[in-house]
Amino acid sequence: MTIRTISYGGGVQSTAMVVLAATRDPGFEEVMGGPVDAALFANVGDDSEHPGSLEFVREHAIPWAAERGLAIHELHRVNREGERETLWQRVFRDDYKTIAIPARGGNGAPLGRDCTNHFKVAVVAKWHRQNGATRDNPARVAIGISVDEMERASGAKKGRPHEERVYPLLELGFTRSDCHDIIRGSGLPTPRKSSCYFCPFHRPTTWSEMRRDEPTLFWQSVALETKVNYKQALRERDPLYLTRFMRPLDEAIGEAQDQLPGFESIGEGGCDEGYCFT
Repeated sequence: MTIRTISYGGGVQSTAMVVLAATRDPGFEEVMGGPVDAALFANVGDDSEHPGSLEFVREHAIPWAAERGLAIHELHRVNREGERETLWQRVFRDDYKTIAIPARGGNGAPLGRDCTNHFKVAVVAKWHRQNGATRDNPARVAIGISVDEMERASGAKKGRPHEERVYPLLELGFTRSDCHDIIRGSGLPTPRKSSCYFCPFHRPTTWSEMRRDEPTLFWQSVALETKVNYKQALRERDPLYLTRFMRPLDEAIGEAQDQLPGFESIGEGGCDEGYCFT
């Protein structure tokens, strides 16, 4: 029997897919090849995910879906010793040589995305293997990319050998706005954009609003950036930053009313795996 799941990030697009799956939408089930067995939320860590995303998933999405017969499983990365490991802990490990997040260096471009691969993609893939997915009978995994972001699907890497990625929102022609309408029609509140609170893909406006409205998260992000550069210095490498301005976060970003010129014109990238910002 084929396993059918939703890669659930806690954001707008993947929440819309949860609603479609839980309400047994015929078009959605046709794309999936049948009813969905579960939605899989890979939590990169309570010290790493934005608290607002965790609150939405745990207090709203999980009980709402459960009432309608759809389980949302919260998954965690487990290390070789059998202990949970968070993304925050990985960044702060002095024995881990690479930088686990796509911090920015050189011309301001982000580095590779170990965070998505190790803490999202691999965790979901492990669940599929443990629950019977194989190369000959791969799990069908719904990825939440809407038609106004279809370039993310074309640039996404292929799934693991025991996974077949499908893009129901694309096949059904749904936009992000349509996803908002689906969620509103369900009675659920609208979720925030899903990401780690210290994600280097944040818009500068997001950082400035965080400094004003969520100062604890902002200064924790400053501490994380400082730790990244402590590790860089130990290895005699150039510094890395959380913004494209190539300056320490607390110097580059003022509070929202003191935005730097050009903030509005700077876009926000997303993880090309479809596991973040959905």
